[in-house]
Amino acid sequence: MAHRFDDGPVLFQGLDITMEPGHTFALCGPSGCGKSTLLSILAGWVVPWHGRVERQGVARIGWVFQNPYGVPARTALDHVVFPLLSHGMKRGDAEPRALDVLGEFGLSAVAHRPFSALSGGEAQRLMLARAVCAHPDMLLVDEPTAQLDTATARSVCDVLGELADRGMIVVIATHDPAARAACDLTLDLARYAPVVGESVDNNGKEVDG
Repeated sequence: MAHRFDDGPVLFQGLDITMEPGHTFALCGPSGCGKSTLLSILAGWVVPWHGRVERQGVARIGWVFQNPYGVPARTALDHVVFPLLSHGMKRGDAEPRALDVLGEFGLSAVAHRPFSALSGGEAQRLMLARAVCAHPDMLLVDEPTAQLDTATARSVCDVLGELADRGMIVVIATHDPAARAACDLTLDLARYAPVVGESVDNNGKEVDG
């Protein structure tokens, strides 16, 4: 697989990887190597310029963006309850589940705080909690530890690993060496450096373990 925007360089030329449930994958490399683009392709938002993505057993995909977004006046609990309500749960049943997930991300103390009053790190973890409650088969996460201190980042990586253990495919785009080390497999996109020209080599490359 490879991708190209207009007349720009070819990104991740020759990329060939199978992502199995139960594993965490780190997408690493310098800015401009295609980490966010690859997430978009995995999500189905972008069609690759060359090659294809085959999804087997992946009916629902969740994405947590690098910059948190939410409804300023709504509480943290409201944000995490919403995907549960959209799946047909009643509020009374959804709240205990949402509170459990908030607790997994260290957000119990801010459950009733409005989104506008959350710190950047709290808002980032809230987006992760909300995505988890949507029960995705594949969870795509862009720079999950960028706004977190070391201890909190470690706990978030642990939770993402636990989600994979429950059967999710978890894909993390990151510059953080600690987040990379916490993943099962690392895909270093620097090894698929952008190249100028239209030729594409279809030979797969080995993924770092």
